[in-house]
Amino acid sequence: MSDENFTTIQLTRAVVKELENIRKYPRETYNETILNLIKTAKETKTRKQYDAFLHTIQQTKMKELWDNDEDEAWENA
Repeated sequence: MSDENFTTIQLTRAVVKELENIRKYPRETYNETILNLIKTAKETKTRKQYDAFLHTIQQTKMKELWDNDEDEAWENA
């Protein structure tokens, strides 16, 4: 860690308490905890993009399956 640049940030006591509550282990640094939060946020964003992509694809297929003459004839019978 000697070659890295460090900065000082201000956090409210409530935020520090929340960081302490989500640590994976008691001696985990705030830096490690925040890096884990960033990793989780990126994974969640990627997963949401993937879900949106699947939803778009499924809409097209569902339209093919449900919007057809056979179904409309069945509904009108």
